[in-house]
Amino acid sequence: MTATAAPDLDRTVDDVARRAADAFAELSRVAPVTRAAALRAAAAALGDHADELVTLAQEETGLAEARLRGELRRTQVQLGLFAHVVTDGAYLDVRLDEADPDFVLGPRPDLRRSLWPVGPVLNFAASNFPFAFSVAGGDTAAALAAGCPVIVKAHPGHPHLSVRVAELVSGALAGAGLPAATLQLVTEQDAGVALLEHPAVRAAAFTGSQRVGRLLAARAAARPEPVPFFGELGSVNPVLVTGAALEERADALLAGYVASVSGSAGQLCTKPGFLLVPEGTRYDDAVAAAAVEVPEHRLLNPSIADGYERRVAQVLAVDGVRVVHAGSARRDADGQAWVTPTFVAVPLEVLRGAGEALLDEVFGPFSMIVEYSPGTDLAAVVGELFPGNLTLTLHLGAGEAGVVQAALVTELGRYAGRVLLGGWPTGVAVTPAMQHGGPWPATTTDGTSVGTAAIGRFLRGVAFQDAPQELLPPPLRDDNPWGVPRTVSPRGASLEW
Repeated sequence: MTATAAPDLDRTVDDVARRAADAFAELSRVAPVTRAAALRAAAAALGDHADELVTLAQEETGLAEARLRGELRRTQVQLGLFAHVVTDGAYLDVRLDEADPDFVLGPRPDLRRSLWPVGPVLNFAASNFPFAFSVAGGDTAAALAAGCPVIVKAHPGHPHLSVRVAELVSGALAGAGLPAATLQLVTEQDAGVALLEHPAVRAAAFTGSQRVGRLLAARAAARPEPVPFFGELGSVNPVLVTGAALEERADALLAGYVASVSGSAGQLCTKPGFLLVPEGTRYDDAVAAAAVEVPEHRLLNPSIADGYERRVAQVLAVDGVRVVHAGSARRDADGQAWVTPTFVAVPLEVLRGAGEALLDEVFGPFSMIVEYSPGTDLAAVVGELFPGNLTLTLHLGAGEAGVVQAALVTELGRYAGRVLLGGWPTGVAVTPAMQHGGPWPATTTDGTSVGTAAIGRFLRGVAFQDAPQELLPPPLRDDNPWGVPRTVSPRGASLEW
């Protein structure tokens, strides 16, 4: 096992876990202003080394420079956004119930509740976002903001980048006054699994395949003392298009579809894997014309390439699948693959009959156009074939936003974390109202890994009853030294309920 953020690089799993536990004991007492300043220092350190980091990321992932610079900026913004959340203090959800001898259900004691950090968090980094969902990505930022030390299991797809980011961020955090082991990095898979089972680790986050995510989630649940496992496991993100929408803007809509599928070689968790259109729609020429303009792009690593080739072959082997545009693929002596997008089409009934052979995610620049007949209940189709997604998108024509479509939109909310009315799901805004999560199998829990609500995954509620002021945590004291927002239930209020 290799770990960073300490001179001894051969520490055991137990050493890493123990250091995280010791850091938590200290970090949980650090004032919010100090924790916020540390997050901003980490963001600044990444920005100061942007050229170095982007070059490393390009070499290891094959992603384009512009994409990586944008992603690095997003990572800095995530850290800054959570610094704001920590400073504001509303995330603590402080609630004070004054002692009330006349409470409507009988005398009420003095009760004071707030959210506490859960403890050390293990973060399994993702391959497809080497900055935004990796060492210093959203899961790490949210856990640090909550007051939890983080142990990152580096992804093997960008090992040198992971080590360098960990060096920069851990140094910035320590320089701003946080414990030295606030952020640690391990590189070996066995170490990650062992840490998931270590009693010092109190929660885990993961972004990756459904197969690996399920295995890790089972390990977390099978511990003598189970811990939360927040896994993002993939999504096919169907896009539903009405005939009226196509009549109004078919060319623009289909060009947008191709662009969304092709961006970053389709290696995005929000890529639209299916486009549902009315049967009889003429789309071949527009899709092919847009797809032929897409230059080849390297897949992240040979393992991703193997999986992509295998899934494409499985889909093409199904009777009834028609190729709309055949992409290209080439591989070098190291196994790296360069690809262009492929689009296929099937009738809805073929999709129904083929099951997992067609419905499972194809991770890469590949998507399927599904033709549905007039009168099809699209909400029922989604519930039957696509029950859990990060996103669902609906394209309507002008004047279609009536009662019937409102009912459809409400129904779609049952099956996705984010419902888009127009636009495309690739591109996830880092903002307070974002929901990046969804029903199973998109995630193991229906939380969010993007946006300020992501901090809630790493917090738990604790209440104190009739505690003397000097024994209370700072946000629960009458003098409120941290200056956090609080909700107060005054004595006598229950008589008006």
